[in-house]
Amino acid sequence: MFLARARHHVGFLIGAVLTGLMGLMALISLVWTPHDPVGMAVRNRFASPSWEHWLGTDHFGRDTLSLLMVGAQNSITVGLVAVGIGLLVGVPLGVLAAARRGWVDEVLGRTVDLTFAFPAILSAVLITALMGPGSINSIIAIGIFNIAVFARVARAAALQVQGREFVRAALALGRSRLDVALRHILPNMASALVVQATIQFAIAILAEAALSYLGLGTQPPQPSWGKMLFDAQNFMFLDWRQAVVPGVTIALAVLGLNLLGDGLRDLLDPRLRIMRVG
Repeated sequence: MFLARARHHVGFLIGAVLTGLMGLMALISLVWTPHDPVGMAVRNRFASPSWEHWLGTDHFGRDTLSLLMVGAQNSITVGLVAVGIGLLVGVPLGVLAAARRGWVDEVLGRTVDLTFAFPAILSAVLITALMGPGSINSIIAIGIFNIAVFARVARAAALQVQGREFVRAALALGRSRLDVALRHILPNMASALVVQATIQFAIAILAEAALSYLGLGTQPPQPSWGKMLFDAQNFMFLDWRQAVVPGVTIALAVLGLNLLGDGLRDLLDPRLRIMRVG
């Protein structure tokens, strides 16, 4: 049923293709790249695209396609771990706040409001500036922001599910709140969490690229899309491709994940399906 509807959702299909290509590029780079991504050949710098270097070379003579492929590994790793942190910490906090209400809900709400006072990238810049640059600190910084996002989404979804009859019936039968949360609340809020996870994944990729561009994220010699943009800005008039290629790649990756998230929202939310049919 889901696959039948998905085949007719253009946005979902485009998002799935773009996201799949990004994942495929990262997987292939685990076992093969056209050249050593950190191997320098200064005499061959700024080479034009050819059969040997499909996307040319940068100012150090490194193969641009190889850098792009390995950079996809870094972006996906940061996105997965940062979103995982948000899910593992934020969802239990949100469900707990919805179940207990009172001062627990109030404390969580004010903390989330404080976190949302700073944009994701600004929060990540602040944390990495205090903790020091590096991939690990980037993941922690982005993950902390994700905790607040998933806590708010989980709380809202849990409050909506808690008001349904089957949850009230389970509580009336004497089941513990923990058992009700695991058996009834979490499964019924899974679709909202999946959609939010794809959106936060895109934000995490964008934040990691911004941090690497500012020198606070992934450090050399590890390739990164943001670092490729930073390196290329000084050579725009010598070889514009070195800036356009990683910039377009980041844009397509973020666009794909956003389209995938919007498509999943349309396909998983029955109310949106009814509105579209109507």
